[in-house]
Amino acid sequence: MKIIILGAGQVGSTLAENLVGEDNDITLVDNDQNTLDNLESKHDLRVLAGMASSPSILRQAGAADADLLVAVTSSDEVNMIACQVAYTLFNTPVKVARIRNSEYLREKDKLFQNNVIPIDHIISPERLVVEEITRLISYPGALQISHLANDLISIVVVRAYYGGPLVGSPISALKDHLPHIDSRIVAIKRNDKIIRPQGSTIVEAGDEITFVCATENIKAIMSELQRLERPYKRIMIIGGGNIAIGVAKKLENQCNVKLIERNPKRAMQLAEDLSKTLVFQGDPSDESLLFEENIEATDVFLCLTSDDETNIMAALLAKRLGAKNAMVLIQRMAYVNLVQGGTIDIAISPQQTTVSAMLSYVRKGDVVNAISMRHGLAEADEIVVHGDPTTSQVIGRSIEELKLPIGTVIAAIVRDGEVIIAKRKVTIQENDHVIVYINDKKYVPEVEKLFQPNAFFI
Repeated sequence: MKIIILGAGQVGSTLAENLVGEDNDITLVDNDQNTLDNLESKHDLRVLAGMASSPSILRQAGAADADLLVAVTSSDEVNMIACQVAYTLFNTPVKVARIRNSEYLREKDKLFQNNVIPIDHIISPERLVVEEITRLISYPGALQISHLANDLISIVVVRAYYGGPLVGSPISALKDHLPHIDSRIVAIKRNDKIIRPQGSTIVEAGDEITFVCATENIKAIMSELQRLERPYKRIMIIGGGNIAIGVAKKLENQCNVKLIERNPKRAMQLAEDLSKTLVFQGDPSDESLLFEENIEATDVFLCLTSDDETNIMAALLAKRLGAKNAMVLIQRMAYVNLVQGGTIDIAISPQQTTVSAMLSYVRKGDVVNAISMRHGLAEADEIVVHGDPTTSQVIGRSIEELKLPIGTVIAAIVRDGEVIIAKRKVTIQENDHVIVYINDKKYVPEVEKLFQPNAFFI
C-alpha cells in the first residue's frame, strides 16, 4: 500500500515506524529536515521536506497514486487543507486527519463531507486517550482493555497475582472454576518472554495475561487471576490540558475527582468549566499540598501533563506518599517500557492509542478494528469474513484446518450478535467477525492474505 504521512511528530513518526516493515511504501512529509533525516537513516521510507498542505509538495509525495493520506501535523487547519487539496487535485481515495479542536469535532457531521471538507476518517488523540483512561478506571486492575464488535467482546491484559484462584494452576482449570463462562487466554508474558499458552500451562504470579471474552464476563475472568480491587472512587488528576479536563468531565459524576493545575489563570478557568471536580492551583510535587488533599486515600493518581518527566516524578512521589495506583501519560516510547510495572502501575502512550485507531485503515481486507498490543509488538484484529467456500481460504473450514502463522490465534467469533469463543472444531461462516490475535506483527501480511477472498482460490 502506498501511504503518505503528513507530520513527523510523535504520532506521525510512530505510525511510520509501525507500518514501514509491513510491505508498505511510506512517504513522510514534514518541515523539519533534521527530524526527517534521522527517521530516514533508521527506516526504509522516503522523506520530503515542505509544507504538508502545499499542492506541489503533495504532488512530489505521490498523492496522485497514493492509496492513503494521513494528515497528523500539529495544526488542525493544515491537516484539513491537505485533505482538501489531495481530494480536489489528486483524487486520493482515503484521507485521514488528526483533529484536536473540540469546536471542529462538535460540527464534524456537517463539516467533514466530500462537498465541504473531504475527510474520510477523523482521529482525535485526546479523545482516544480519555476513552482509554476511563475504561481502565472502570476495570480496576486491568493494564490494557479494548472493546471489539460493537463492545460485545473485549481483549484484556492483566497481571496475575497470588490470591487469584487460577494462579498456580493450569489454564485448563479455568473451565472448572467458571463452567458457564467461555474465554480464551491468547498470550502470556513471563520475565519479558512470550509464552504460547496451552491447557497445561501453569499460570504463575507476575505473569502478564492477555485474554479474550464477552465484555460482560471481564470481571469474572479477572477475578481468577487476581483479587478484584474495589471500584475506584477517589481520583486525583495532575494537569489541566485537554486530556485532563476530558477525563475529569467523564469521571466527576461517578467519582470524587480532584485536579491540580500549576497555572493560576488556567486553574480558575477549569474551576468554572468543571461542575463537580475540585480544582486546586499548586505544584504537583508539593508534598504538603498532596497530604492536605489526602493523597494516602487516593485510589488513582493520574499524571496527565504534557511533560513526561513531570508526570513520572509526580507519580513516584504520590506512590511514596500512599496513593494506591498511579497512571502516567508518556509521550516518549522509550519511557513507556522503562516505567510501567514498577512503582508506576500503568504508562499510557497517546501514540500507541492513535496508531491502534489508524491501523484498521491501512489493513487489507475488511478489518474493522485493529488494536496495537504490547506497545506495538503484537496486534489484535477484528476481521469481517467475505466470500464463499470457493473464493475464501477460511469460509466453511474449521479453525483447526487453517494454516495460521506461528503465534497467531483465532480467539473468538461474533456471529449474528452472539459471541463464540473459538475452539478447534468451530467452522467459520460468511460475515463472521473473527477476532485474531497476532503475537508478532511481522505475520500481519500472512493473516491479511489468509482472510482476503480470491477468485482464483481452489
